[in-house]
Amino acid sequence: MLKGPIQNLGDSGIYILQDLGRMAIYLCQALIGSVKRPFRFREFLRQIHFIGTGSIVVIFFTAASTGMVLGLQGYYSLNKFGAEGLLGSAVSLTLIMELGPVLTALMVAGRAGSAMCAEIGIMQISDQIDALECMAIDPFRYLLTPKFLAALVSVPLLTAIFDVVGIAGGYVAGVSLMGVNPGSYLDGMISSVTNHDIWLGFVKSVVFGLLVVWICTGRGYFVREIRGAGFGAESVSRVTTQAVVLSSISVLVFDYLLTAVLL
Repeated sequence: MLKGPIQNLGDSGIYILQDLGRMAIYLCQALIGSVKRPFRFREFLRQIHFIGTGSIVVIFFTAASTGMVLGLQGYYSLNKFGAEGLLGSAVSLTLIMELGPVLTALMVAGRAGSAMCAEIGIMQISDQIDALECMAIDPFRYLLTPKFLAALVSVPLLTAIFDVVGIAGGYVAGVSLMGVNPGSYLDGMISSVTNHDIWLGFVKSVVFGLLVVWICTGRGYFVREIRGAGFGAESVSRVTTQAVVLSSISVLVFDYLLTAVLL
């Protein structure tokens, strides 16, 4: 029997509410797992190495190119008004408050988030998570909590690396290539960046890190419940793509919300 448009709309609404409820409960269980003992400290370090150390190369090159582009475009725009001395202020504030946290989270989602989603999804469809529960092992404490805590630690640190490398890239482009006075670049940066700006960037990086690990691992964990995912390896591939897209969109949406609330 074919469903009418109203029934399809109702089914979609119910599915979305159920999915949001599952993800909310999943987040609470993963966070509660962080206070359960024994704590898997070695696995926590391994996840920091995977999420943080493994992402340094892509973060470095992304930050360097972003900073140099900001330096060149900022010089082109400010030169029209004779305000080249403000280049350091423009580059540093743009990176610390906006581009640093956002681009770091997007890079982590694409590199580490997709891998975590695929790992959890494969474990789910191969019944490895059910096997853990049969052995009275909490899958949240054993598998998921170390990933959550590692992301909350790694993403802010990667954001700080992104900011430093990006500002250095802007310095190279503005001072070494375009001839901006190095003293004015550094002085503008020091005088314009406040503790509030740094705090805003830090809060964004923590929230973005939580969003990425929550959505990516959650999509993998609920691979069997996701509508239209398919079966077997096909379901994991579709869910992994969905996880990266959803986490990236969530980062961009929450970037605006946090800026509107905290700026």
